[in-house]
Amino acid sequence: MNYKETLFFVAKCLTISLEEEHKKEIEEQLKTNKIDWDSVVKVSTAHYVFPALYCNLKRVGFLHYLPIELVEYMKHITDLNRDRNEQIIAQAKEINTLLLDNNITPIFLKGTGNLLEGLYEDVAERMVGDIDFIFSKEEYPKAIKILTKNKYSKVHDITYDLPMFKHYPRLQKEHRIAAVEIHKEMLLEKYADEFNYSVIRETALKIDNITVMSYSNQLCLSIIAKQVNDNGIHFKNIALRNAYDVFLLSKKTTAKNAFDNYKKLYNPLNCFLATCYETFGKSASLTYKETPETKAYLTTFYSYLTNESLRKKDHRKTERNLFIKSRLGVLYQSIVKKEHRNWLLKRITDKKWQQEKLIQLGLKKSKPNS
Repeated sequence: MNYKETLFFVAKCLTISLEEEHKKEIEEQLKTNKIDWDSVVKVSTAHYVFPALYCNLKRVGFLHYLPIELVEYMKHITDLNRDRNEQIIAQAKEINTLLLDNNITPIFLKGTGNLLEGLYEDVAERMVGDIDFIFSKEEYPKAIKILTKNKYSKVHDITYDLPMFKHYPRLQKEHRIAAVEIHKEMLLEKYADEFNYSVIRETALKIDNITVMSYSNQLCLSIIAKQVNDNGIHFKNIALRNAYDVFLLSKKTTAKNAFDNYKKLYNPLNCFLATCYETFGKSASLTYKETPETKAYLTTFYSYLTNESLRKKDHRKTERNLFIKSRLGVLYQSIVKKEHRNWLLKRITDKKWQQEKLIQLGLKKSKPNS
């Protein structure tokens, strides 16, 4: 199995609990005994859907088609992720109670929000990093103060922070499993006027005293996290973890209409939905609106799946251009904003940072681990 075949096989497996035709197709494929399980493990792990793959295969009774050792390994990893997610849920509920007691209401975002609302049949399916939530600009500093007072401290022990447009530096607490991100925005400044706290607040859902975004807005943010914040629109690839969330949410809302009200965001979101439709076996709930942009996007998407050298070449060029653009952006902000200027001065005079850069440039050797 090449990369494209493996990617599409894994993606279709993620739909078999809800798509009967896909279930039949996958079973026929499994019966051939020609699945390259090493490739499946590699791709599903890289895309953070290894537990979700196991859960879907288990639900439809297909585990007997897999090598016994693989099933045992998948079960072990999934059990570990379930335990972690149960701790994350408990921590998020603890934070929610703390903030509500102080008269501010967090809206939980991304993976943690999905877990809290019960999007997954098994909480072990989703691999989650941080606990993300957002507040109004008025409540944002109050939330920081409350969590800091309750023994949450910065993950990175530095005396200065880059002024962040979206969120406060990550916080952690001893004996709590996840770091937290306190957001005042969800997108880069270029797009923040279209998708922000004021937009999502109007249709937010309250489930067991916990507030999450509407299904439509959850679907949008699942795409935005990859396409906009992680520059996916420039690389024209897919992240199965985000795409799986989009697939599940497409069963609760009409995906192709979820971003009709957006202008700048419409094309990035619609293009990602197009790749979901193609990769997930053309599930009806993932139907998108065909445009000249989606046609061109899919052409490049497929060419990257089948031509690794082209993909690597173009991605290196894209990474270089984005790096230069980001550095120019930092310089520009430092010219027009005092807080950015102060940060840059502290950064370039930081001895630790200077040492790291000398090592990166090959001008100094790193110290061996003791």
